Amino acid sequence: MADSERRMTTAPGERGEPAVEEAFDRLVSEGSDRLARPLLALVTTGFIGGVDIGVGVLAYLVVDAKTGQPLLGAVAFTIGFIALLLARSELFTENFLVPVTARAAGRGSWFRLARLWLVTLAANLAGGLLMAGMIVVALPEVRPAAASLGRHYATLGISWRSLLLAVLAGVVITLLTRMQHAGDDFGPKIVAAVAMAFVLVAAQLFHSVLDSIFMFTGLLSGRATYTWADWAGALGWSALGNMIGGVGLVTSIRLLRVPHRVKEERISELSGLLPDLPALDLGGRHHVPS
Repeated sequence: MADSERRMTTAPGERGEPAVEEAFDRLVSEGSDRLARPLLALVTTGFIGGVDIGVGVLAYLVVDAKTGQPLLGAVAFTIGFIALLLARSELFTENFLVPVTARAAGRGSWFRLARLWLVTLAANLAGGLLMAGMIVVALPEVRPAAASLGRHYATLGISWRSLLLAVLAGVVITLLTRMQHAGDDFGPKIVAAVAMAFVLVAAQLFHSVLDSIFMFTGLLSGRATYTWADWAGALGWSALGNMIGGVGLVTSIRLLRVPHRVKEERISELSGLLPDLPALDLGGRHHVPS
């Protein structure tokens, strides 16, 4: 929709902040591309995302094993999120804000959104499992640290505490996504990646993909005191909390800042599907489909 059409369909009291609306347009455009991505591209992008985070896990475990300082390990881990940014790969939790915004604007379908989530999560886990296997074979000295950290996440259990840790992880990652879509400069994007990755690991938040890779390293090390069933339960619970934090808190509230733009985009999309649709009345303001 052209800027002139937006001005025609938006009442003065509904006009929002230009920077927020520009970010919304960017999210809708990229989200539409993600929802339309072919299956092979989804698999490869998600798999590489798991590998990238696996590199961060490798850095964390090496530093933790050699120094015994988890906070230094958290600093080292941030290289995984830098790799995610520069390699343009994706995590399951990075697909909350962008494609959900596009879906709210009428792009794609719920099936496409579910496919994006499920395929990306499975591919992330496959890439992370491969990295975990290579880490414990190539670097046996990190096995005790891997088993200890994996046990922490695998035994969090189902409780309000573990749910809130997962909700916070979803909030952190979705805020990271929003910060990285605020502009085109790479400098601020890298700063955001480093800061949020550090918070995620230093606070030991409950993240479905990252913590799965930690649990994989423990399970494959032969030192784990938990099972694959414990990992599966932790994955399901953490993914639920991540979605509550990412979609239910951050994304939905962001969309409430631009309700008029959501309405405009949905009508624009409908007009594109039905080009012969007559002019629509939007509360007294007429919109002529382009």
